[in-house]
Amino acid sequence: MTKLHNPSRIAPPIGTYSHGAEVPPNARWLYVAGQIGLAKDGSVPATIEGQTEVAWQNVAAVLAAASMRVADIVKVNQYLTRLDHFPGYAAARARHLGDHRPASTLVVVSALVKPEYLVEVEVVAARAAPAAAARVRERAAPPAKRTAARKPAKRARRR
Repeated sequence: MTKLHNPSRIAPPIGTYSHGAEVPPNARWLYVAGQIGLAKDGSVPATIEGQTEVAWQNVAAVLAAASMRVADIVKVNQYLTRLDHFPGYAAARARHLGDHRPASTLVVVSALVKPEYLVEVEVVAARAAPAAAARVRERAAPPAKRTAARKPAKRARRR
């Protein structure tokens, strides 16, 4: 399970994100390439809200293909082509992330690869592997008591 960090020694996040995300050992990692508002049929919505919706649907589809979900996202990088698109982007993003607050960076860029693209979203996700989770539970269990049959062998003396 990912642990989110927002230390009290620094200013709190100015938005819906966390300052840091710590991933448990032996987790599976998934790097999702930048997803744009390009629908499966090749269409691109004209609005930032429409493109953001499609981009986040694409992210969710890639996560699902890896048996992951939005709650497994530990880092989001977001690129907008205009700062005034932020409110529309943020509203659509909030619908997809809900209460989840991964580490996040948002940058306004002069352009994406095609002029009709208004937003691009890339994520990094991590999920504890089932075997790793079982090992963590085993380590947390109290140690078994030794029985008389399992006494350690005596060591030979060195001279």
